[in-house]
Amino acid sequence: MRAVLRRRSFLLAAAAAAAAAVAVVVAAPTALAVLGPASPGEALLLAATFLLGALVAALGLTVLRLQRAVAGVPAALDRHTRLVTEALGRDRLEITRSLDSVSHRLPGPSFPRQLREIVTAQGRDDYEQQVAWTELREWLDTAPFMPSLRGWAASPDVLRTLVRHIDRLRPELVVELGSGASSIWIGYALRRAGHGRLVAIDHDAAYAELTREMVAAHGLGDVVEVRHAPLAEIKATEVEVGGEVVRTAGLWYDPEPLADLEGIGLVFVDGPPKPTGRLVRYPAVPVLLPRCREDAVIVLDDADRVDERAAGDRWLTEYPELRRTEEPTEKGTHVFSRRGA
Repeated sequence: MRAVLRRRSFLLAAAAAAAAAVAVVVAAPTALAVLGPASPGEALLLAATFLLGALVAALGLTVLRLQRAVAGVPAALDRHTRLVTEALGRDRLEITRSLDSVSHRLPGPSFPRQLREIVTAQGRDDYEQQVAWTELREWLDTAPFMPSLRGWAASPDVLRTLVRHIDRLRPELVVELGSGASSIWIGYALRRAGHGRLVAIDHDAAYAELTREMVAAHGLGDVVEVRHAPLAEIKATEVEVGGEVVRTAGLWYDPEPLADLEGIGLVFVDGPPKPTGRLVRYPAVPVLLPRCREDAVIVLDDADRVDERAAGDRWLTEYPELRRTEEPTEKGTHVFSRRGA
C-alpha cells in the first residue's frame, strides 16, 4: 500500500510539473508574440525550445529515479534472502517439534524414534548452515548471486572457520587443495582483509577451468589464481586404520605447479577426492608444512570421515610440533597449527 501511495504521489507530481511546463511553453511565447518583441516564427521556435527543455528535464528525473531503484536492488535481495533462509530454518524446527509431539502416537516403537532423530539432526544442520551462509554474505559483502555450497562443495560453517582465520592471520598466501565454490568465498575474504592471494589447486583440468570462469565472473582475478595439477604417482605405504592395515593412495598432486609456493599462511585441505584412494589427503602436510610460516594454520575438511581423521592422526605423530583443534562443523573440521604459535 505504501509503495502504491508513493507511486501515485510521484505520478501526480509529474503530471503537475508537466501541466506547468505546458502552460509556460504556451503562455510565454504567446505573450511575446502579442506584445511584439518576437515574430510569430520566433515565438514558435521559442515554444519548441521550451518544450524540448521540459522533455529533457522530465527524462533526467526519470533516469535519476530509475538509478535509485536499481541501486536498491542488491540490498532488497539480501534482505529477501535473509528472510527466506530464516523462514526455512524456522519451518524445519517447527516440523521437528511437531514430529516430537506426535511420534508417540505412531505405530511401532523404533521407527518414529529413528525418524525423529534423523529429522532433528537434519533440521539442526540445515539451520546452522543457513545461519553461517547469512553471516558470510553480510560480513564479506559478496555479489548478489554466489556459487552454492554444501554437497560436494564445502559447507558454509567450514568457510566461516576459514574466514575467521583469514581475518586473524591476514595471510599473504592461502593455498587451497581442491578448487570450486569455496575459492570464490575465500577470494572475497581476502579482498575484505585488504591483501593476500589464493592459489587454488585442482587435479581436474575441466573443473579448474570452470573455477577460473567463476573467478572472472566475480572480478577476483587479482586475488585468486587457479592452477591445474594433475595427479601424479607417489610412493604408497601400508598403515593401520581402525585396526585394519590399508595401503595408502599412490597418487597426489603433481609437485611442479606447487614448487613456487612459499610463505604460506593458511592451507585448506579439501582434495584430492576420496575415490582417489585411502588417506589421499595425508601428503598435504609433508609437502606444504615446510613452506608455511610459523603461525600458519592448516584446515582439514571432511574430518568426520575415517581416512581424514587417520591422516590427521599421522600428522600429529610425525610432526609433534603440531596441535589439533576440532571444530563442530557439518562435515567435521580439524585445524592444525604449531604449538606456541
